[in-house]
Amino acid sequence: MNAVTTTIEAHQLQSTAGKPSFSLAPQDLAQAIQFADMMSKSSIIPKDFIGNPGNILVAVQWGMELGLQPMQAMQNIAVINGRPSLWGDAVIGLVRSSPLCEYVLEETIDDKAVCRVKRRGEDEQIRIFTIDDAKKAGLHGKSGPWTQYPKRMMQMRARSWALRDVFPDVLRGMPIAEEMMDVEARDINPAPMRPVRQSAAQIAQKAMAPASVMSDDEMAGMLADLECTADSGREALEKAWHGMSDDVRRQIKPHMTALGKRADALASKKEADHA
Repeated sequence: MNAVTTTIEAHQLQSTAGKPSFSLAPQDLAQAIQFADMMSKSSIIPKDFIGNPGNILVAVQWGMELGLQPMQAMQNIAVINGRPSLWGDAVIGLVRSSPLCEYVLEETIDDKAVCRVKRRGEDEQIRIFTIDDAKKAGLHGKSGPWTQYPKRMMQMRARSWALRDVFPDVLRGMPIAEEMMDVEARDINPAPMRPVRQSAAQIAQKAMAPASVMSDDEMAGMLADLECTADSGREALEKAWHGMSDDVRRQIKPHMTALGKRADALASKKEADHA
């Protein structure tokens, strides 16, 4: 019996629902490296992983963080613009399987998609993505899925907004692949620079600009800055909030609950890591 087969215990049969099966899940780093090397030589895995054991290893590790088995991770995690992302069907599967989720309801009618979600102990949250939103973002009529399956793409956007806002801890901050594909195509230049994390004071100064309705791009930029601030802790997030104008607060307020959860979740994780 060769070393790889022995390492991954391919012949240790177990009974699952009356059918024999075995597990490919690595038990330590050495097994994970062997697994990644073996899978990279397969021709029936996603093409981005063929001949790339490093990406397989990263995908398997992310899968472990999210509760996905190795083969599930390879099928549901895509590397887009150098960043691991989850396909939309995996996202809703992870959230629905979490005990924190009461329900996820989706509906697409004519020119809009609606996603209603409820986290245990909290009020229902609703996110809507419309054809007008797609037009403003330069997505409507764009070649590819936005031309072929516009309703499906609107559904993915509404889903992404709802689940990332309400369940950031379940998704571990992973972006949605369908959304990242559009961001990569529109917003990333050939030589992207690393974003500079802004301080709470800098964000507050930006938010004190004359009152106006922020565009989608401005809102996305503001939320990205606030996510970085949330990573520094709830105190920094609250400082940024108090420094905003009333007009900006009204526009940002629907997202503050999710940002606060992000700050608390990361703080709890840091405490657990140091425990």
